[in-house]
Amino acid sequence: MAANVINSPKAIQMSVFVIRAFVKMRAALNETVKMAEKLSALEQEIKGRLDTHEKAIVDVLQQLMEILNPDEILISDNEPKREIGFHAKEEETEKNGKPKKE
Repeated sequence: MAANVINSPKAIQMSVFVIRAFVKMRAALNETVKMAEKLSALEQEIKGRLDTHEKAIVDVLQQLMEILNPDEILISDNEPKREIGFHAKEEETEKNGKPKKE
């Protein structure tokens, strides 16, 4: 607005420059708003996809856990576990390893 006070070509040039700068700022702001709307739409689309994939991954992991963890029905704590190896029946012995005298 220097051109209103100072009547010179340089002042007019500066006023035009300032107006053009404000026009460019307004255009950039409009583009930013449009870009923000596009980004918001993209975010919603990606979240929808991730929710779908997340549910599928959870289902797969649950099925894997079922496969990896043995069923409680098959393994019973009431049954004695069979010992592995050879076991010889020995006579009762005293603590020092000699047979007990009766």
